[in-house]
Amino acid sequence: MAGGGGGTTRGGRKKARIEIIPLIDIMFFLLATFVMVSLSMVKNEGVSVMLPGSSTSEAKEKDDSITTVSVAESGDVYINQEKITMSQLPLRLSSIKASNPDPKFTLNADSRANFDKVVLVLDEIRKLGVTKIGISTKARQ
Repeated sequence: MAGGGGGTTRGGRKKARIEIIPLIDIMFFLLATFVMVSLSMVKNEGVSVMLPGSSTSEAKEKDDSITTVSVAESGDVYINQEKITMSQLPLRLSSIKASNPDPKFTLNADSRANFDKVVLVLDEIRKLGVTKIGISTKARQ
């Protein structure tokens, strides 16, 4: 019994070992889950609206300096995700212009929204002298 082979100690008990293979499996699973979740997270700049289709639609660049103005089907106006009234719109746009001398805007308008309301919002943006205005559309299939 001297020399004790087979991973036993003098008292006949087996020596405890930490198995690393299951730990590696769990770590790979957690890494894969984290990657999939982070890839599926999309920054929502404005409220969700049903965009009109366009055959010349292009993907826009990701830019945190772009302010999104949305017009919902109900006629509600949002700056980024904050609901505002039409009377508040000029003041809010002016404060954005004051903080950024060359602001960029994206207009998200629901395809079922009243076109007069969309044009009023567009006019308010253009009254500030803003020339960088994009209109969000989805690609037609």
